Amino acid sequence: MTGAADPAKVAVIIVNYRTPALALSAARALIPERADNSGLRVIIVDGGSGDTSADVLHAGVADPALADWVEVLALPINGGFGWANNQAIQRLLQSSNAPDYIHVLNPDTEVEPGAVTALRRVLDQYPRCAAVGSLLLNEDGSLSGSAFAEMSPLRELVRGARLDMMRRMLGIKPMLVTEASEAAWVTGASVMFRAAALKQAGLFDTGFFLYFEEVELMWRLANAGWSMRHEPASRVRHIGGASTGINYDRKVKRALPPLPRYWFEARRRMYARTRGRTGAILAGGLWMAGHGLFVARRAVGLGGKHLPIANEARDLLRHGILPTVQDLQPHVARWDDPIDQPPAWMASR
Repeated sequence: MTGAADPAKVAVIIVNYRTPALALSAARALIPERADNSGLRVIIVDGGSGDTSADVLHAGVADPALADWVEVLALPINGGFGWANNQAIQRLLQSSNAPDYIHVLNPDTEVEPGAVTALRRVLDQYPRCAAVGSLLLNEDGSLSGSAFAEMSPLRELVRGARLDMMRRMLGIKPMLVTEASEAAWVTGASVMFRAAALKQAGLFDTGFFLYFEEVELMWRLANAGWSMRHEPASRVRHIGGASTGINYDRKVKRALPPLPRYWFEARRRMYARTRGRTGAILAGGLWMAGHGLFVARRAVGLGGKHLPIANEARDLLRHGILPTVQDLQPHVARWDDPIDQPPAWMASR
């Protein structure tokens, strides 16, 4: 275990896509964390924004408050969330001063004081913990989804039906994990990884463009004998969807905006990788069955507070049920791979 007098080396990775002001703000919020984390460094990765983001970031990190511990890595293509993080992770772990822990942090976040230290202490305390996630807060201070139980086809039935009574009848654990405890997976918006675990199980699978890549990674970590944990003492404010535009206002009284095609493709790949072809098809089919029940209940005024997502069933049928050959193939990056290799998802298009 790492002693308090010699804290583990921590590096933070912030992947930017056309939100440079937010990324710089996220980096500045980390300044107080340096007091308890000597040698803390940050890499802001510009994921091929194709605008002025890289220039804005380079100018921003020239600020004396950031200059000696924050750097910019500008990538030539938009290879997706996991691929962009991999580029920084590979450079960090192949360097002569490799960190012990790597904190992946969204640009649309602001850590509260002590958030990074709280995550590091969990990894210090639990030597077989591979990843620990923060408690995410919405802009208004309300709780956001942070840590979760295992995703499964049967859970998809409940998710489609949006009926908690069904979950209880089937004996399925609540999806959200709220206490300081183990979890099947934690959100990639603020998660600290143990470098040794990533070296063993691999980095992000580059067959994903965006979404569900952390679920697949933590499934591999668990299969390799590691655990994941949730740490509510690490508090992080999160503006969801700043780069993707997926940020639902739950106050609306109509259908929520549709999800992008790549959300369904990523979900399909995640189930194919973790449950196989049959499991992926079953997950989609059970969600459709549950959704049918939700639509019927809503038609007679029993839908409760739940709002449908526009075209969700149609888009799932089109893009989210039948796995492709590519979905079944792993494309797991390794820490010592040559850097700057294009993502697998791009080669398959």
